[in-house]
Amino acid sequence: MSDTLTLNPARSASATGPKSAAHRRAVRQRRLNWIAVHSLGIAAALFFLLPFVFLFLTSLMSDNQTLSANVWPQHWVWSNYVNVFKVPGFTDWWKNSIEYSVIGTVLTVVSSVPAAYALAKFRFPGRRAAMMAVISMMMLPPQVIIVPMYLLWTNQLHLTGTIWPLVIPMAFGDAFSIFLLRQFLLTIPKEYLDAAKVDGCGEWTTLRRVVLPMIKPAVSAVALFQFFYCWNDFFGPQIYLAQNPNAWTVSYGLQTFHSAHHTDWNLTMAATLLVMAPVIIVFFFAQKAFIEGVTLTGVKG
Repeated sequence: MSDTLTLNPARSASATGPKSAAHRRAVRQRRLNWIAVHSLGIAAALFFLLPFVFLFLTSLMSDNQTLSANVWPQHWVWSNYVNVFKVPGFTDWWKNSIEYSVIGTVLTVVSSVPAAYALAKFRFPGRRAAMMAVISMMMLPPQVIIVPMYLLWTNQLHLTGTIWPLVIPMAFGDAFSIFLLRQFLLTIPKEYLDAAKVDGCGEWTTLRRVVLPMIKPAVSAVALFQFFYCWNDFFGPQIYLAQNPNAWTVSYGLQTFHSAHHTDWNLTMAATLLVMAPVIIVFFFAQKAFIEGVTLTGVKG
């Protein structure tokens, strides 16, 4: 009995030893994998966040410190953001950008949804040719047609110096928005539309009451894309609004602001963050709908 008792611990140690060593190796391997994966994620996050941190810290420095090698503000000068709005025209640039972005987004969505619905669900002669035309417009850079368009708005319609040359073309649809919505509409079963028509709904009623509630994610994605485009648009305001400072947008006015305050880096950084803030805030609150609309949009043709 004593021999048995003395041998059992040795057997137990020999039995559990390799298992415990393998378990420790597995745990160590999982930890190393976790560190490797999250280290790459943290490095990528820092790669995108550090420029914003630098902008924010510089925007809160005094005039003298911005010209030094110090990275951290000695005194947090929050009044820099107030001083930016005191610059003549900056408030007007904000109002013009909001007006341009809101009107442009609404016109793009309202005009693109019916066009995408027709291309996705209707069968008519020239349907494929129309779709090819939409795709071709996506490939066509705006600089190609800018000369005839400028002559039209200047010599014929006399609307340069206002936002109308920028927003009126959006009332006729946007190629990328039509394509994105059309791809999403292809995923909706035709039986839903047939059931609505059996209940007596016409095409517009079916689109408004049946289709639109089902494509809210895609509509949200299109609206966000268009809002970001209008807010960040520099080329259009440079062409059509340059001669009227009262109609400038923040994207174009920021260049003039930088030229006038090229030595006041704190004010320049503060103005830059104020221009970026609406885009960041809108995306932060609407990112769920945005990501859902993009991921659920198929490539079915």
